[in-house]
Amino acid sequence: MFVRHLTLKDFRSWPELDLELGPGVTVFTGANGFGKTNIVESIYYLANLSSHRVKHDAPLVRAGADVAQLAATVVSGGRELVVRMTVKPHAANLAQLNRTRLRHPRELLGGVRCVLFSPEDLHLVTGEPEGRRRLIDSVISQETPRFSATKAEYERVLKQRNALLKQAKANFYPSMHGMLDVWDSQLASLGAELVTARSALITRLHPLVEAAYLEIAPHSRPPAISYLTRDQAETTADTEALLLTSLAEIRPREIDAGRTLIGPHKDDLGLYLGEAPAKGFASHGETWSFAIALKIAVFRLFSTGGHIPILILDDVFAELDNPRRQALTSMIRSAEQVLITTAVPTDIPTDLTHTDHTVLLKDGDSFLDVSDDE
Repeated sequence: MFVRHLTLKDFRSWPELDLELGPGVTVFTGANGFGKTNIVESIYYLANLSSHRVKHDAPLVRAGADVAQLAATVVSGGRELVVRMTVKPHAANLAQLNRTRLRHPRELLGGVRCVLFSPEDLHLVTGEPEGRRRLIDSVISQETPRFSATKAEYERVLKQRNALLKQAKANFYPSMHGMLDVWDSQLASLGAELVTARSALITRLHPLVEAAYLEIAPHSRPPAISYLTRDQAETTADTEALLLTSLAEIRPREIDAGRTLIGPHKDDLGLYLGEAPAKGFASHGETWSFAIALKIAVFRLFSTGGHIPILILDDVFAELDNPRRQALTSMIRSAEQVLITTAVPTDIPTDLTHTDHTVLLKDGDSFLDVSDDE
């Protein structure tokens, strides 16, 4: 899979951008502040319908503009798709696939697949559970777009249930139990689907993470990952029953708190080195190795499905020592398209200095000089 053509309008720092791309390795280089990361962020956004840098869409729209427009022509298996997105910070986004206007942007999911490495990946190990859940959910959504709809519905139900719990905390009356029963039933049903899908993904990822980590750090403690959830059974139906029971048991505490205290929105991805959790016990080098291993595992998972994803390396080489740089470099050989950003070209490993394309970002907000390194 590769992006053949990318156009942006009022996305981040770009008033306009029209860029021809192709298979192989493309390096975007230039001083900080000239929009290198903004270019690769747009491709990540089309793949995930979210940014890897911010939680909300408003910062994606250039100052002074009402909307941002993104479009990419993607080639996969000899077939071309044109995916378009109009980002509206204060209204529903609009999506289009080829010439068809889609009912919901999430119908674009699966059209573009990418795996992105960035300095922020360190937070997958050291940060809060939300970042790890976001990684899991983005992988499932790219593989199974329907998951995104289930997650969105779960979040809608959660929001409504929290509003009722907040109201009950301030002024409880008996009929609220009946209303909470309705929301409990929906939350348990949707939550069980999320738990089942996430757990299944972690089962598939575990051996890939283990293999990737041992390639990067063969003398380190053995790694392991697990899905950490409060209520899970062997089947989705049994998980739903467990969630319903737990929600009933914890209801008095939730009314006192004014919010939902359990459910998949509280779950986490457990990362371990030997018997110890990686967070708080891993060295800086081990932490980077684990973060890279997670992303390599995702790349290989996508690739085994017959759709080799676009590989994005966003200013990551400057953060890594030579063994970890080489681990990324070895993966590049199997990618159809690799997009690299760097402010310092010498940060790129020597075996990647011969690239297919170099895009130089120079003085001016949107001036591009494209040259081939032959």
